[in-house]
Amino acid sequence: MRYGETDQMGVVYYGNYAQYLEQGRTEWLRELGFSYRWMEENNIKLPVIKLVIDYKLPARYDDEIFITTTLKKLPTVRIEFDYEIHNAEGALLVTASTTLVFVDMQTNKLVIEGLFGKVKQYVTTKDLIDKNTLAEFKIKCLVLKHKDEDCKVISKAKY
Repeated sequence: MRYGETDQMGVVYYGNYAQYLEQGRTEWLRELGFSYRWMEENNIKLPVIKLVIDYKLPARYDDEIFITTTLKKLPTVRIEFDYEIHNAEGALLVTASTTLVFVDMQTNKLVIEGLFGKVKQYVTTKDLIDKNTLAEFKIKCLVLKHKDEDCKVISKAKY
């Protein structure tokens, strides 16, 4: 943790955790081969409509934290994530969840098929089946609507 992220007691300011969760989501997307830039280029924005944070222990100045981001279930117009933030010693500092919605940047209306509707436009089923990486398998699960429990995507980010 950087000094500027802490209060006078060396404890990370509670408002900074939303940024750490965003970093977890960013890494989750990267593991699937996407980015916020890709979504914006495809006219999708992803505003947060719900944020829940349960603080367990404080992060402190000079701590290294690890954010685990898990997709709760297959996305629709909404996408939901669960998070855990641990310190380098493995202590659980925070549990959290967010809900975001897919919005068309031109119309400002909800995108019914979400991100994975856009994926279908650019990637064929054959392309997905021919590749073996974890990220591509997870995209296949999401695009082809396999059971939720078969398609959990877990990403770990370090901050």
